[in-house]
Amino acid sequence: MHRFFLPEDCINGQNVAIPGSLVHRLRRVLRLNAGDRILVLDNSGWEYEVELVSKDRGKLEGVVTNKALAEREPGTDITLYQALLKGHSFDLVLQKCTEIGVMGFVPMICERCVPGKPTDNKLDRWRSIILEAAQQSRRGRLPVLHDIMSLDKACKTVAGAAILPWEGESAQSIGSVLKDLPKTKGVHGISIFIGSEGGFSARELELARDCGITPVSLGRRILRAETAGLVSIAVALYELGDLGDGS
Repeated sequence: MHRFFLPEDCINGQNVAIPGSLVHRLRRVLRLNAGDRILVLDNSGWEYEVELVSKDRGKLEGVVTNKALAEREPGTDITLYQALLKGHSFDLVLQKCTEIGVMGFVPMICERCVPGKPTDNKLDRWRSIILEAAQQSRRGRLPVLHDIMSLDKACKTVAGAAILPWEGESAQSIGSVLKDLPKTKGVHGISIFIGSEGGFSARELELARDCGITPVSLGRRILRAETAGLVSIAVALYELGDLGDGS
């Protein structure tokens, strides 16, 4: 069944107002009409099975036939602090990390970032990428795209457990650090810091350490900036019991 996130105010009791842009897609692209059913989500953790109803002038409305809690969200709240990347690499990060289960993205400006602050159009595109990836992967909630911030500010404001994959780290693997987190801090969330194509500078690394962010190793191979976040999230979800458990 096709899934769509709608603004919360589109759902009023048993009645669902289908936005015009979605009506076009339902009818012209998916060939759905009155009597067909879709799943609608309001980003609150609930999903609604909705039967489409025809209205005058080609409009569609919906009637809720069933309501249930979305069951595909991980229990671990992971926020990815990702440095801005060249080209479309940041788009790929948003898409794939949404699919795997990240809860939030914080775009960062670091010393070695090539791109500058993104335009409003780019931010809109990023939100569309997150939306489409969440619908495709059957997420129950949309990951939050937070405001852009400098690495310095991010390090000083991050709360809770945080790790920073770094190619120069050899003493602590990401797996060993994550295995200890539930025992030592009782965490239900974790922040992951990923640098740009040029990595973090020595000053940035020292700042992160001073702010309690733990450098970790992802292994002997050097991963691209757009790959490191996805791998880190997958390992974190696995080690904290949210990947590969059949749920």
